[in-house]
Amino acid sequence: MPKSLVRIFAKQYVAGENVNDVLEVVSSLNKEGFKTTVDILGEHFTDENEINEIVAEYNELYKEIHNRNLDSNISIKPTHIGLDISYVTVLLNFTSLLDLAKKYNNFLRIDMESSSITDDTLKLYRKLISIYDNVGIVFQSYLHRSYDDLKNIKNKSTLNFRLCKGIYKESGNIAFSNYHDINNNYLKMLEYAFENDIYVGIATHDTNLIDKCYELINKYNVTSDKFEFQVLYGVPMDNYLNKHKQNNYTVRVYVPYGKQWYEYSIRRIKENPNILIYVVKNLFKR
Repeated sequence: MPKSLVRIFAKQYVAGENVNDVLEVVSSLNKEGFKTTVDILGEHFTDENEINEIVAEYNELYKEIHNRNLDSNISIKPTHIGLDISYVTVLLNFTSLLDLAKKYNNFLRIDMESSSITDDTLKLYRKLISIYDNVGIVFQSYLHRSYDDLKNIKNKSTLNFRLCKGIYKESGNIAFSNYHDINNNYLKMLEYAFENDIYVGIATHDTNLIDKCYELINKYNVTSDKFEFQVLYGVPMDNYLNKHKQNNYTVRVYVPYGKQWYEYSIRRIKENPNILIYVVKNLFKR
C-alpha cells in the first residue's frame, strides 16, 4: 500500500514522529480532560545501538512529561527494548526505566505482544513487581490462558493491568476466535478484577462490550478509583467518552508515535479495513 495513502490514516492515529510531536498531542488531550499513555512504535528490535536509542528516548519522555507537568505514563513492548536479544537485556532496560519513572513519580506498563512471548513477559512482570510498585501488565481476553494467568498473579494488591481483546493472529488451539467467546472471557476477567479489588484499565472500542462493563461496574458498585477506560488515539468514541466523563470516570488515551508509523498503520488497516474508508471520508468532508 503506497505511503502517501497510508499517511492519511497515520495523521489521525499516530501522534507524529518525535518527542515534541507526541507531547504536544498529550498536552492537548490533557486540556480536554484525558490522561494518556505514550508508546514509541516498534517491536522485535535486535540491534543493540537501536535499542539503546529507544531506551534513551523513553528516558527523555519521562523527563519531559515531568518538566511539562503532563498527565501521562508510558507503555513499552518488551521486544522493543531487548527481549529478542535476551531476557537479561530487557530486564536491565526495564529496570533503568522504572528507576527513572519512580524518580518522577510516574508509571510504566509492560505491553503484551504475541503468545510466543507471553511467558517471558509475565516472568519479567513478576520480577519487576517484586521490586517496584509502579509497573503494570496487560492481559488479552482472546487467549485461553489469560484468565488463569490473571488468577495466578500472587500480589493482587499491587496489580494494575490493562484488559484488551488482543490483536495478534493466534492459533485456535490457544485463542478464541468467536466474537462472543472473546467478549465473555473479557467480562469474566473484568468481573474477577472487580471481585478482588484489582485496578484495571478497560481497553476496548466495542460499544456493546462497554455497555456490559457498565453493568458490572454498577453490579459491584465499583468506585471510580479502581478502574479507567482506555481508547486508542484517533478512534472515534465521542458519545462514550462524554458518557465516561459525565460519570467522572477516568479516560486514558493510548498515544503511539514514531518513525515506524507506516508499519503500525498497515497493521491497524489489516485489522479493520473500514477504518481507512472512514478516514478518507472524513478527509473529503473537511
